[in-house]
Amino acid sequence: MDNKASIKDLYSSFFRIGLFTFGGGLAMLPMLEKELVDKHGWCEEEEIMNYYAVGQCTPGIIAVNVATFVGFKHGGVTGAIASTLGIISPSLIIITLIATFLRNYATYPLVQKALKGLGAGVCAIIIPSIIKMAKSSITVWYLGLLSVMAFVIAEFTDIPIFTIVIFGILAGILIGLWRSKHDLS
Repeated sequence: MDNKASIKDLYSSFFRIGLFTFGGGLAMLPMLEKELVDKHGWCEEEEIMNYYAVGQCTPGIIAVNVATFVGFKHGGVTGAIASTLGIISPSLIIITLIATFLRNYATYPLVQKALKGLGAGVCAIIIPSIIKMAKSSITVWYLGLLSVMAFVIAEFTDIPIFTIVIFGILAGILIGLWRSKHDLS
């Protein structure tokens, strides 16, 4: 699936993703799937997951990294720039407006409740993506164990996520080599 995209399409698609994605990188997965896989056919679902994983490991914001990868694939350097500008433009506009608004109203109980409600809504959006990723990634019991261990280490230690991902990659390679050496499927 290598549908070419115009610079305008890349910018506008990532602008929409940036505009309607709240809650960080994981919250954007459903939007990425709908926009890039379902609507435009620019990527496969597995490809999005790979972009997301690499985007998490590379320095910078996951959304920007993924936008840059997809933009580069479909439009070279110009496509990468257009996609990156598309994903960050809504944030720049929204942050400017929110900063102005919150400076005056942040202490109001209604505003604080609205922000908490927004956080709950983001959690609801993230859960289906986590389930979908788990179903496609955790195919045998030891990968489930590896996932639980990575979660516990990430949540309860100060070990950087990058390090946990690298160890996950190494563990996957070692387990795969061991299984192929012992002819296990």
